[in-house]
Amino acid sequence: MRGGGLLVAGTTSDAGKSVVTAGICRWLVRQGVKVAPFKGQNMSLNSFVTREGAEIGRAQAMQAQAARVEPTALMNPVLLKPGSDRSSQVVLMGKPVGELSARGFFGGPGGSSPGKMLHGGRQKELFEPVLACLEELRATYDAVICEGAGSPAEINLRRTDIVNMGIARAARLPVVVVGDIDRGGVFAQFFGTTALLAPEDQELVAGYLVNKFRGDVSLLEPGLDMLHGLTGRRTFGVLPYAHGLGIDEEDGLRVSLRGAVRESVVAPPVGADVLRVAVCAVPLMSNFTDVDALAAEPGVIVRFVDRPEELADADLVVVPGTRGTVRALAWLRERGLADALARRAAEGRPVLGICGGFQALGEHIDDEVESKAGAVAGLGLLPVRVRFAPEKTLARPVGEALGERVEGYEIHHGVAEVLGGEAFLDGCRVGAVWGTHWHGSLESDGFRRAFLREVAAAAGRAFVPAPDTSFGALREEQLDRLGDLIEEHADTGALLRLIEKGAPAGLPFVPPGAP
Repeated sequence: MRGGGLLVAGTTSDAGKSVVTAGICRWLVRQGVKVAPFKGQNMSLNSFVTREGAEIGRAQAMQAQAARVEPTALMNPVLLKPGSDRSSQVVLMGKPVGELSARGFFGGPGGSSPGKMLHGGRQKELFEPVLACLEELRATYDAVICEGAGSPAEINLRRTDIVNMGIARAARLPVVVVGDIDRGGVFAQFFGTTALLAPEDQELVAGYLVNKFRGDVSLLEPGLDMLHGLTGRRTFGVLPYAHGLGIDEEDGLRVSLRGAVRESVVAPPVGADVLRVAVCAVPLMSNFTDVDALAAEPGVIVRFVDRPEELADADLVVVPGTRGTVRALAWLRERGLADALARRAAEGRPVLGICGGFQALGEHIDDEVESKAGAVAGLGLLPVRVRFAPEKTLARPVGEALGERVEGYEIHHGVAEVLGGEAFLDGCRVGAVWGTHWHGSLESDGFRRAFLREVAAAAGRAFVPAPDTSFGALREEQLDRLGDLIEEHADTGALLRLIEKGAPAGLPFVPPGAP
């Protein structure tokens, strides 16, 4: 039996597709519906490793958690990881298969790939495998809630689309378009998005969902009525503006915590002091969500920095993961941050390197894979030599550090040879400088508290970690809030009918349309 489905599209990137998809998943599972998320193609440096060792976008992992199911590669069969403005690593069914230029991927010449699925560099060759993944999910679940990418009205890319209307038309999925009213112009966005779709695509666009509304909904209703008159499509809900719901989205500092995991009034510090954490905003920063668990702690202040002066009052500096370790090293040196990190290490002031940041803190890098720069000197703060291997390490390790159990995940080409120091997860520690390839380790509550106690002692701060902060519980709280937004502010009955029965027949065509 084939399960129902829905595509959540958006008028723009960052309109709220990821969180709306997660909210619908959480609402459905609370109704007893067996539901799964899906995104045919994702572009993100923020990724996750499933239990079977597949790399997918973190947004889909978050949506799977909202649906209370284990994430799998089926939920995000194609992941693009930018390495520059014009090229990306292509991850197919959780495994990297090559690097492609944007032109090569979307249908022009350029790029190369060892993966036969990408022979000739054509995105359209992935359509059937992506559709097969969706159909496999629909055969297993009662409902599959699909997330689009960017806008479905990107007419320059429609011919090779495998994530928006292309997949919707092939799978006969009804489409709800989300618009961010906080940015302004949402009525024009809804109308223009619909009017730029071909008639066959418009048949599937059932209506709209307003996101991030502030104020009195009654003032908006005349506009919604006029939009219905112009397009023949209804609005399925007006979601109020809510701070801190951009969890595990695709890219950009806007989705990092900055105190947003816990947007309610955070409890005061348990001790006399706060801890200040500075995260170096390196180029091609990946998995910046590693610091979310720090920001969830009462009394821990997290900020992203790009100047050496901003490290002066930091009690901990984090050098995060990056898709370009050699490029990040050059950036740290150019901006004077490398010298500031060296001074911190000499003074015994805490520094933590994660994945690419760990590699940068080492003595030497040999990279013929990622940057193809060959031999490059690291910052020399840890006794580690790194060689980049063609094969990517994808793992879900479990271990112990500081007397506490730790879980994490690894996503890296760099192979580290640790030549000294004190063992720390898969990396090492020298004085107050720590390094590891493990992402997500700080989500282990006991370990995070032990680590913060070490940082506070080294920084000379009277900071005491709260004894009861559970990052997992806070994440569940946040996902429940997403479900509440859908339940309280969307027409859930109408959404359920769409999922079960598809788009209503007879939706009018909005000219001019597109080929």
